[in-house]
Amino acid sequence: MNLTGNDLKQIGVIEGKALGLALDLVEQQYATLSFDDKLALLKQILSNPSSFINDTILAPVATELLKPADETIALNVEGKSYQIYGAEAIEQGALEQMETAMKLPVTVAGALMPDAHQGYGLPIGGVLATKNAVIPYGVGVDIGCRMCMTLYNLPSTLLEDKKEDFKKMLINNTKFGQATFKKPKDHEVLDRKEFSELSIVREMKDRAWQQMGSSGGGNHFVEFGIIEILHPINEFNVATGQYVAVLSHSGSRGLGANIARHYTKIAMDVCKLPQEAKHLAWLDLNTEAGQEYWLAMNLAGDYASACHHQIHERMAIGLRETPLAMIENHHNFAWKEKDVKGNEIIVHRKGATPAGNGVLGIIPGSMATPGFIVRGKGLAESINSASHGAGRTMSRTKAKQTILPGHVNKFLKEAGVELIGSGLDEAPMAYKDIHQVMNYQKDLVEVLGSFMPKIVRMCGDEKFQEVD
Repeated sequence: MNLTGNDLKQIGVIEGKALGLALDLVEQQYATLSFDDKLALLKQILSNPSSFINDTILAPVATELLKPADETIALNVEGKSYQIYGAEAIEQGALEQMETAMKLPVTVAGALMPDAHQGYGLPIGGVLATKNAVIPYGVGVDIGCRMCMTLYNLPSTLLEDKKEDFKKMLINNTKFGQATFKKPKDHEVLDRKEFSELSIVREMKDRAWQQMGSSGGGNHFVEFGIIEILHPINEFNVATGQYVAVLSHSGSRGLGANIARHYTKIAMDVCKLPQEAKHLAWLDLNTEAGQEYWLAMNLAGDYASACHHQIHERMAIGLRETPLAMIENHHNFAWKEKDVKGNEIIVHRKGATPAGNGVLGIIPGSMATPGFIVRGKGLAESINSASHGAGRTMSRTKAKQTILPGHVNKFLKEAGVELIGSGLDEAPMAYKDIHQVMNYQKDLVEVLGSFMPKIVRMCGDEKFQEVD
């Protein structure tokens, strides 16, 4: 019978690297011992770790146990160098956050995308590669937030000719924020073993089912628009020309948010960092908490994907059409990848799009500016990444305080965009110029197609709607 982290906690081992090391070493090196004998050995180490400091097998566990419980982990004096794309368009706060991240002892490499702006821990648009460590706030609160697009062989003129029908389709088949479907659809992701094995995930299963197929608030959306395929050779075998498309942006809802909060607290309890870096606390992937977070993060990413697929299934049924192709990609996630030397690294992309060689992705603009289908070029300096959108030029609070509804309505009318919901914080002028952002990253991605929103649904803001 194998030991578990809970067995070690019951004899006094505190969650952290020592616990993970103890589990690994005992199960690998003392596999022939009985469960009780393994536990007895660990009790000996716990009661007198100094007597094992020279043990050829158990010294790493003893060393960890002898460390002061509240020892602050020092940052490196000099941070590792990193590539910045579109530096002149990035606010100072985001640059300072990235510089702090580059001083972490576990940091291997980093890059800052042109849509970057200040966030918690790692800036939005920050890419950070670490060695055997995952940073919950380096992934973000909305784990597995993603883009998903389906293309239809329908004439683009339909969006204007039958605008009211398309609007009703969005209103009837999408839910945002706290709203959910009366009868959510089931999905196989809800049968995953993590829902029974991980306590924080198990507690969220009912809510995850209730929110299945819905979208969050803020900048999340579902929209109809016109896609123009520009490149004659593409992975989805679609000819050049214009098509109707559905584009959605949302994440893992309450499931991901609770996973992020739970494991961030654990990380900050076991990884004490200076004040300016406290939100960059990491979990060693050799620890039980690190392994749990990795499983929970991947579950949240798959759940986010399932929600998008249900959104697009509802749209396909409404359109009575089979999609020509589907394109999707995560951001707010961490991946196990290889560096140029073949070493495994953990790549955090917080608001950044995977752009490995040949990897497809979607980079949206705002509700009234174009987005783009892209193919990654696999540039090592960018850690195989690109922006995840245009990026904000002002905070949500500032946008609400300074942007006038009349200006937004004029912008939308000139762009030919019909808006359902949304608030002033999501106004197009709260975002950077997407064309400039794309120009900053022309070495990172190749543009295969452009997408122009035409009928957009977002969560909504009652005050804005009253003015409108």
